[in-house]
Amino acid sequence: MNGCHNHNSLLLQQKLPTSIWNEAEVCGQFVIHKVGSQDGLHHQAFGTQKDFQQLALLNTIKACGRERNLSKGSTLHALLLKRGLLTKDMYAGTALLCMYARCGALAKAQEVFYDLPTRDVAAWNALISAFAQHGLGHQALGCFAHMLDDGHSPDEVTFVCILKACASIGAAEKGEEIHAEVQRQGLLKRNAVLGTALVDMYGKCGVLARAQEVFDELPLQDVVSWNALIAGYAQHGFGVEALNCYQQMLDRGATPNGATFACVLKACSNTRAAAMGKEIHAEVCKQGLLERNIVLATALVDMYAKFGAVAKAQEVFDELLERDVASWNALISGYAQNELGEEALNQFGRMQEECIPPDSVTFLCALKACGSIGAAEKGKDIHDKVSKQLLMEKNIELGNATVDMYAKCGILDKAQEVFDRLGVRTVSSWNALIAGYGQLGKVEKVFDLFSRMVGHLKPDEITFIVLLTACSHEGLLNEGQKHFDSMSTDHCIMPTLDHHACMIDLFSRAGHVDKAVCTINEVPNSDKLILCSVLLGACQKGANLELGRWVFERALHLDDQFAAGYVYMSNIYADADRQEEMGKFQAFGSED
Repeated sequence: MNGCHNHNSLLLQQKLPTSIWNEAEVCGQFVIHKVGSQDGLHHQAFGTQKDFQQLALLNTIKACGRERNLSKGSTLHALLLKRGLLTKDMYAGTALLCMYARCGALAKAQEVFYDLPTRDVAAWNALISAFAQHGLGHQALGCFAHMLDDGHSPDEVTFVCILKACASIGAAEKGEEIHAEVQRQGLLKRNAVLGTALVDMYGKCGVLARAQEVFDELPLQDVVSWNALIAGYAQHGFGVEALNCYQQMLDRGATPNGATFACVLKACSNTRAAAMGKEIHAEVCKQGLLERNIVLATALVDMYAKFGAVAKAQEVFDELLERDVASWNALISGYAQNELGEEALNQFGRMQEECIPPDSVTFLCALKACGSIGAAEKGKDIHDKVSKQLLMEKNIELGNATVDMYAKCGILDKAQEVFDRLGVRTVSSWNALIAGYGQLGKVEKVFDLFSRMVGHLKPDEITFIVLLTACSHEGLLNEGQKHFDSMSTDHCIMPTLDHHACMIDLFSRAGHVDKAVCTINEVPNSDKLILCSVLLGACQKGANLELGRWVFERALHLDDQFAAGYVYMSNIYADADRQEEMGKFQAFGSED
């Protein structure tokens, strides 16, 4: 080893972490030893110690990417430029490109790519993969088109990267094209990774029949392909299918991993399968997976929160060794969804104390919490932060949540102001503002906004719940009936149980009990009890004892264990100061 090599090695070693340098040295020594031991040609292959240094340098760049060490990677970039290696060594440029991509520095990755003297398929793959990994599917597809225009033929790695890009943006048609080309080349028979990428793409795009079809034809169904299929079902709300798929996986002898359990927990949340969720939790703890898998732990927090078991969700969260923004979001969202707005905001505060920067999802949950408890000042603070980060321009849901928060807090001038500034207004935007005016009894404004809305967008089921609720609160029977009838005749929306409940409340408040009873008679028996509860609630508010008794007796024919009915009747008798009857209903209710 000459003095120059020793000096350069020492300089490089001083600049880099020991772990990275050791990996490069070991890898370089292994390659040289392997070539030399096989045919004695390592001097021909690498020529000199200078070649060994270059090989070690390349592997050191790769190590920087694995460790996300952008600073050290940039130092190596400068060293390569100084030595002039990038103009003659395409592999060095590709390694640099991959390193910058792994570190999230996509602008630098592109810069390196366009500075390459020549670009082979590996270099194109590296750039396409960089875009796909960071969720920039459209850029990845654009890059793929340029690659084809440049005369390069994609290989199996290219197809895997493009399928990942299609999955990230829901580009099912483009994915179908890639699928056809992959089949034409007969690649699926020899490449399991490609098959799994297809299952994943179809699953994420919601084309679940095709995902299942491709999966069934795979020559090898490993845990990764099972996970892709289960995740597709769970992601699109097909929890039962996801759980069935998981059971098939076990029956066929495949061993689930942390990613499998995370998908299954999501399916348990969708289907309210609490018992299975607890079983998975126990298995996860038994295998010690929670300590090293934050995605799995977050799925557990989310599941318990969706079951309404927020104390259990908090317990799991508190035991996490590491917490990222996703785990905080699961907890904050859980409290907000369970109408525990104050606790949601407390956790939002804790998150910031632990220096975890909130993202758009965090702000959405926090705004929902503010609206639920009327925390206008806190909501305004969050609005200011969202505005400073220009997040509303990128995320329409944040704009809608801000309108909704101000509306629920009764600050309609701010709600209107935010609404007017929205670049894009969805049905949710209009619904939030209309609900705000309805909440304060400004029905003329409600009807005006609705008229403006239908000139641009098709209303949804929630729009009519908002309208009917506003009519009910103001006793506008004719207006309410008109909007209810227009749902099916003008807007092709079939009334749901919630709409019928609004109408019963409207009829009761307007003194048209006969119409309320007719509405109950029109719905299926499975829905009648819920509507009886609505009518009993109206009887309690209106102190209508006789009607209450009649509705209660009708309800008992449907279910003699109608617990909610006993509570309502007890309250109705209490309000009428008839203690003896109240006591009887309390006794019956407690027995049930």
